[in-house]
Amino acid sequence: MVNADRYIDGVVEMTMDATSKYNEPLTSDRLFGWQAALFPSGRNGTRKIKTGAYRDDAEGPMQVISGAVGKERVHFEAPDASQIERELDAFLTWFNSDRSESDWIVTAALAHLSFVTIHPFEDGNGRIARAISDMSLARSEKSSQRFYSLSSQIRQERAAYYEILEATQKRTMDVTPWLNWFIGCTSRAIDSSQSTLVNVFAKAVFWNSFSNVHVNERQRLMLHRLFDGFEGKLTTEKWQKLTKSSPRTAIRDIQDLVEKGALVQNPEGGRSTSYRLAEIKA
Repeated sequence: MVNADRYIDGVVEMTMDATSKYNEPLTSDRLFGWQAALFPSGRNGTRKIKTGAYRDDAEGPMQVISGAVGKERVHFEAPDASQIERELDAFLTWFNSDRSESDWIVTAALAHLSFVTIHPFEDGNGRIARAISDMSLARSEKSSQRFYSLSSQIRQERAAYYEILEATQKRTMDVTPWLNWFIGCTSRAIDSSQSTLVNVFAKAVFWNSFSNVHVNERQRLMLHRLFDGFEGKLTTEKWQKLTKSSPRTAIRDIQDLVEKGALVQNPEGGRSTSYRLAEIKA
């Protein structure tokens, strides 16, 4: 657990540096620091890796491979180590150059693609590329505070991410499909954040309305579950199962919440009787 916690700390440190100091130039030394923060022990699991410096390809070309031994599939082969310094210097000069605000989403997309294609480090390139994208977006908004996370959205869509990345790197380097995917991913990150904020606001309004109303622990648990994406409709049987209570207790708990205005019975009755959260206006 200590190693896992330190790994998380490294990601947080890198992301905070990228977004809180978005106006500072991105330099090779800064990138070295980010990569070293990701692997403070100099290892990824049991494997020793080079940190705080460019890869040297001492063990052969840097390749992204999948498949069993003898049936390997090469998804990507990075440029030779001898080209890294020149390629990265050109990348940093481009990234740090002045540009209009409207260009930053495209800059974020191209910076991400360029960095993972140069692949300057032995490990951690993808995470650093995401931090660079976040830094670019922070620059566009002139703020380190954002209510959405592109990095989290990319992780959620990792299968599609690797597919479009491989297709772009291995074919003609036509970046149009990559740009379309990246911009779409950013849009989905914003939409997801907005949905989360709406839910948080609705939950705050709900609990504020019932701040002086007593609810027992079973009721509190189920109300939270209803807010957090309850699957299907709430019935007495589901209440009984999830709270490990008797049928009589489940009915009593539900009817109490209906009387207090926290739950509303749905129109269908009889065996199909179900309940939903009451709509509370701010």
